[in-house]
This record gives sequence, structure tokens and C-alpha cells, in this order.
Amino acid sequence: MRKIKIVSISVVTLLLLVLVVASVFFFNTALKTQVSPTDEEDSYAFLFEKKDYLKTWVDSLRQHNALRDTFIIAPDGKELHALYVRASQPSPNTALIVHGYTDNSIRMLMIGHLYSHEMGYNILLPDLRGQGKTLNDHVQMGWFDRKDVIGWMDIVKEIYGATTNIIVHGISMGAATTMMVSGESLPDNVKCFVEDCGFTSVWDEYVHVMKRDYGLPPFPLLHATSLYCQWQKGWAFKEASSLEQLKKCTKPMFFIHGDADTYVPTWMVYKLHETHKGEKDLWVVPGVEHANAYWDFTEEYVARTKAFVEKYIK
Repeated sequence: MRKIKIVSISVVTLLLLVLVVASVFFFNTALKTQVSPTDEEDSYAFLFEKKDYLKTWVDSLRQHNALRDTFIIAPDGKELHALYVRASQPSPNTALIVHGYTDNSIRMLMIGHLYSHEMGYNILLPDLRGQGKTLNDHVQMGWFDRKDVIGWMDIVKEIYGATTNIIVHGISMGAATTMMVSGESLPDNVKCFVEDCGFTSVWDEYVHVMKRDYGLPPFPLLHATSLYCQWQKGWAFKEASSLEQLKKCTKPMFFIHGDADTYVPTWMVYKLHETHKGEKDLWVVPGVEHANAYWDFTEEYVARTKAFVEKYIK
């Protein structure tokens, strides 16, 4: 009997050890920093290969020293980076543009072109933690980033004036960040939001990823990883919820999602759209995979975004 008890304890201990190792591995894999030495060069090359006019526009900005860097220190002491461009003519409007997972501020300059070149707005594009020039040991999946974006709103007002109208536009993880920001107490001059293919919550997204990539159920690995994240970073996967933040959002939001998205599954946008009780619009783009709506339907993307935003920002 004693031998059976010892064996049972040994097996349970071994399983717990395996679970701990697996959860640390999954945490470090999923949230590892997305910074590499060739980020800047690769990101510009990505843009310029997609659309020739982006190279023409960026070259013009550089020629006139209009594409600028700015850095701030967050309350926790981390240095944060953003790109910004003043409108070619003085503008009372500013777009704060938020990139996604594995992206950075440079790779969102196509949305910068939409607001700066097409609409005549000022723009500011932050690098979220662990990406671009914002160095950090782990990506924060939008939850901690929402606080940084609110901090960038203060910088927007410093650069462009205290009364500038602000629209927040995010793609993928940046869209989740945008929705997470929308549920916070915000300045009155934040007028509306555009979220493009954001997830309902970090928990839901990782449940999807684990099933799609590993064929695993959420229990017990995802529960253990969430606990580890809570211990290491101070937030849990279910806590980081776009859905719950949308319940508190009172400002207009435009929801965009591709109907062929297998990275952030399309069902999420319907749930998000339904949850938001304020003024809103929904565009589910036929045949479009994750984060490709702008690239595949550029003219329509620009037209629909302008039409929505201009209802709330004159």
C-alpha cells in the first residue's frame, strides 16, 4: 500500500512538473519579444513591395524631415517609442494607429497614409511593448498596452494641441488594444474607433490557437499558463477581454473582419459587434484572410473608413 502511495505521489509530481515546464514554454513562445536587428529595414521593404505609392509617400516624408520619432517613459520606467507625422496643412484631427502582433509602427504606415495623405490628419503610431523600438521582454497582447495608448493620447495633445480630435485605429492585436482602450475613461476629444480583425479576449484567442496548432484543449495547459502570466506580468488571459471593455464603451466603433480569417476566427467579430451598444458599423470582407482587408480591398477600405470617421470628426 505504501509503495502504491509513493508511486502515485511520484506520478502526480512528475505530471505537475511537466505542466509547469509546458506552461512556461507556452508563455515564452506566445509572448516573446518581437524585436530583431533588421526590423526597420524589413518593415519598410514589406510596405514598399505591397504598394508603390507608399514608397513615394515615405520618401517624400523623409525628404521633408516629416517622419519623426518620439520616446516617452511609462510610469513603470519602460521607454516607449512612436512615429509621428504632422498634417501637411494644420489639422484639428489626429489618428492614433495601433499595430498588431509581430508588427510595428512602420508596418502600419499604410493606415498612416489613409489618414495623413487621404484625409489630411496628423498621425501617431506607437510601437507596443516588445515590438519595434519599444524594448520589452514580453508582448502584452493589448491588455497592458491599453494603458500605454492612453499615455500616447497625452503626447498627441502635447504635439498637436489639447483640443485635437482623436480617432484610434488598430489592426489584429492592435484592434484588440483599441477595444480594450475604448472601455477606459477617456478624454472627450477621443471621438471614435476602428478595429480591424481584433480578438474577443486573449483567452479565446489562445484557446483557438491551441486547438488549431497543437490539437490541445485549454485544460490544463492554458489555465496553468494564464496563472503563470498573472504571476509574471500581473494579468490573466480571461481578464484581458475586448468583450468586457466594449460593454463600457460609449463611443462609435467601426468593426472590420475578413470572412476567411483563420488566425482570429470571424465568429469573434459578430460577438464583438453585438456587445457594443453604441453607434457602430460592421464590414465583413468576403474572401479576406487575417489583416488583409486593406491590402485586398484598398479603395473600399479607404472609402468605408473615411465615411465612418467623418460622421464623428468633421
